[in-house]
Amino acid sequence: MDLDLDFVRTQFPAFQSSQLEGQAFFQSAGGSYACKQVINRLTRFYEERKVQPYDPYNASTLGGEEMDEARKGLADFMRVKVEEVSFGPSTTQNTYVLSQAFRQWLKPGDAIIVTNQDHEANSGPWRRLAESGVEVREWCINSETGSLETIELEKLLDDNVKLVCFPHCSNVIGEINDVKEIVKIIHSAGAVSCVDGVSFAPHGIPDVGDLGTDIYLFSAYKTFGPHQGIMVIREDLGFSLPNQGHYFNEKTLFSRFTPAGPDHAQVASCAGMVEYFDAIIGHHFESGKLGQNKANLVHDLFRDHETKLLQPLLDYVSAKNSVRLIGPSNAKNRAPTVSIEVHESANEIASKLAQKNIMAAGGDFYGKRPLKAMNVDMNLGVLRLSFAHYNDKSEVDRLILALDEII
Repeated sequence: MDLDLDFVRTQFPAFQSSQLEGQAFFQSAGGSYACKQVINRLTRFYEERKVQPYDPYNASTLGGEEMDEARKGLADFMRVKVEEVSFGPSTTQNTYVLSQAFRQWLKPGDAIIVTNQDHEANSGPWRRLAESGVEVREWCINSETGSLETIELEKLLDDNVKLVCFPHCSNVIGEINDVKEIVKIIHSAGAVSCVDGVSFAPHGIPDVGDLGTDIYLFSAYKTFGPHQGIMVIREDLGFSLPNQGHYFNEKTLFSRFTPAGPDHAQVASCAGMVEYFDAIIGHHFESGKLGQNKANLVHDLFRDHETKLLQPLLDYVSAKNSVRLIGPSNAKNRAPTVSIEVHESANEIASKLAQKNIMAAGGDFYGKRPLKAMNVDMNLGVLRLSFAHYNDKSEVDRLILALDEII
């Protein structure tokens, strides 16, 4: 089944905005457009429910119920327990809080594994545990391909390893890692898995229950929602780690790793993300299919559309001798996040694209470690072209034409 792009675009006010008319958006990896369901809920909350939630008067009760709706909706979608879903200001903040819990939980001599394929948010906080006597081992990418190879992970695993942190998908390399298989390897060694899904979730929030990972993190603001970090932490692990919240909240799993407390309005508006996914399912599938796994239905619909748009761009970049494609050249193996080494200032190239009404960006995108490992000139950075299911073929055609004129 093909994605009904006309329907999709009616769900995003950005496509009706006169300020954005004629613009082709290729910076979704930095923050996606927000769907109308999220915007409407956020507006309503600030206008009608911006009070302390969970008190016994109507505005407060409605606000609390909507926050609960968001947590339950996302939990059902990802097939995890409701109490296993936590919200925080960002994935960077959620990861930092987690690292402090593990700092208390791990003992000197224990080891953890991090990668040099990750965004710094799932790398730096864990590496700092070395200051507390934890051994930090690095699962390094192949410097030519950018891939994480499981044979290299297996060489690092032993009885001392208690935690392995890795990305579902790199935000600069774009390759999709086989989380389910990697988690099996980690668990067979008796360690805990922590997956950064920020760059994968916009292309279909996964069935976390099926992946089997102990921790899964992603960002709502890159997944058509508000600026929130969303984290799944499995119940047994969550209660075994030291509480990072108020002492009187220690028996509530989703409060144990949010010491600052929730942003009520933004948490509530996350219910709009699930409402949008439900609208996609309802529009594209017969009612008989609605009992199937929602996450897989949405993921497959989005991925099929994105892959068809992505392959021509990859083919164009791969064939152009003056630039270097970072990551796989096969669209089936990667997300539509394409980094290109252009051998001149990537930010200047992005500025030239902007003059042609194409929104893109240049830099390192907090992916200094993987780009350095692949010998990218960090003074020039990479041009990153990223899109989502709401983009269309004509925009990709425009992008390729513009690139051909500029690089």
